[in-house]
Amino acid sequence: MTQGLSRREFLEAAVKAGTAATAAGVLAWPTVAQAKEARSANEKLNLAVIGVADRGAANLNGVSHENIVVLCDIDDKRLEAAGEKIPQAKRVFDFREALEVPGLDGVVCSTPDHVHAFVAAAALKKGLPVYCEKPLTHSVWEARQIRKLNAAARVPTQMGNQIHAGSNYRRVVETIRAGTIGPVERVHVWVGAPVRSFPAVKTSEPPSYVHYDQWIGPAPYRPFSEAHFHFNWRFWWDFGGGTLADLGCHYMDLAFWALELGAPTSVSATGEKGHNGDNECPNLMKVDYKFPARGDQPPVHLTWYHGGWMPEGAESYKKNSAVLFEGPNGRLISDYGTNNLFMQEGKTAAPVKPWIAESVAGHHAEWLTAIRTKGSTSSHFEYGGTLTEAVLLGNVSYRAGKPILWDAQALKTDSPEADQFLKREYRAGWSL
Repeated sequence: MTQGLSRREFLEAAVKAGTAATAAGVLAWPTVAQAKEARSANEKLNLAVIGVADRGAANLNGVSHENIVVLCDIDDKRLEAAGEKIPQAKRVFDFREALEVPGLDGVVCSTPDHVHAFVAAAALKKGLPVYCEKPLTHSVWEARQIRKLNAAARVPTQMGNQIHAGSNYRRVVETIRAGTIGPVERVHVWVGAPVRSFPAVKTSEPPSYVHYDQWIGPAPYRPFSEAHFHFNWRFWWDFGGGTLADLGCHYMDLAFWALELGAPTSVSATGEKGHNGDNECPNLMKVDYKFPARGDQPPVHLTWYHGGWMPEGAESYKKNSAVLFEGPNGRLISDYGTNNLFMQEGKTAAPVKPWIAESVAGHHAEWLTAIRTKGSTSSHFEYGGTLTEAVLLGNVSYRAGKPILWDAQALKTDSPEADQFLKREYRAGWSL
């Protein structure tokens, strides 16, 4: 924390002040544009929404009470459907055109992963607050660049790991930080996402209502196929990062927050793609992350599992997806909405007084409030970018086919084979 306050002191002060700050937050800083006076609670914000279907539709709904001045999507049918609900909004298919609309107060990005960094970077360079879906970026290198731009822009940002705004995660963080189960050295995170059946790659001309070249964006060009379009993009390395990238920033978030984790020192991943389609990302996966000690807290070994893999004995908890903390005094298991303590024999759990303020009506509202008040958020891009880097390192290890040691300061591994997956060359005409 800054200005001499410890993280706990800052949060306790925030609670007393009635703000929406959380353990992931930072002290409020000015500049939404410093020339503007703080907005009244009733004055609507002018927003651009990039990506309007699926997660984009949910994010649009989350900010729809504001003044949506421009909608952007590469699929004209999806854009038209969204535009019918917000007829006053300008409609475009190129996010760069959307960001040129004058008078914007913020940008919501819900594109596929491979375009996240480009939207976020362009907005931050213009000094615009940004809400961006998770993972924050497509690659580890991109996440680091967005963190740098975020630090320079000093505007309210929020990564879209929406469950971070929930009360349950706050109670878990408080319990772990209170030392109820003792110093945590072991965490298991499993997500029971089913092994999907993927369509085979059959190329064709893109539909007339799809601006396919714009959709490809910075990725290597490939002929259109439904097998890698719309939601299926998530399971191709050119566009997404599989289930780990999809859900890691939701479930690993709790461990990062509660244990104040940063960059891992080593990562080792294994997985299986299966034989049910032409996707590239693994359907089943296990990733071991080693994190160093933080202050008086011990090193942490965190293991991620998805697709049906889970730690030995996990069936007894009867949770399809969960985060399990293990300490010398007991265990705590949590999912999005519940948490349960299992204390060791002879150990008791003292009541934990809540000290993390509740979110101001949700993840989107938290970002909107930060714009109005020139404040901060709980999953700003420094926090979200750090989490994204760690999550995506699991894919780097998997693709390299070997364990890696990670030098976060130098932004490199101990392996040239792995380093090639930290960053990629962009298609001609695209640069970050």
